[in-house]
Amino acid sequence: MGKGNFTEDFKRDAVRQITERGYPVAEVSQRLGVSAHSLYAWRKKYASEASKGGDQSDEIRQLKRELARVTEERDILKKAAAYFARDAK
Repeated sequence: MGKGNFTEDFKRDAVRQITERGYPVAEVSQRLGVSAHSLYAWRKKYASEASKGGDQSDEIRQLKRELARVTEERDILKKAAAYFARDAK
């Protein structure tokens, strides 16, 4: 993982993967090729900008994160069902 110049959008997207979608920092770090230390620093910088809404926005963020996770699980199960249905013929 070398030293890179990342755009503000890239950093915000990386932070969103952690805060809104609920992915672990280590997984995002490995997938994006960014150090975990950088991700923690970006999270501190960008999450504080987004958290000015209070408790209601925290609940909304949590619900969006849960929805994203459940949607992913549903898509995986759909693909698995189609795969096994194809093999059963």
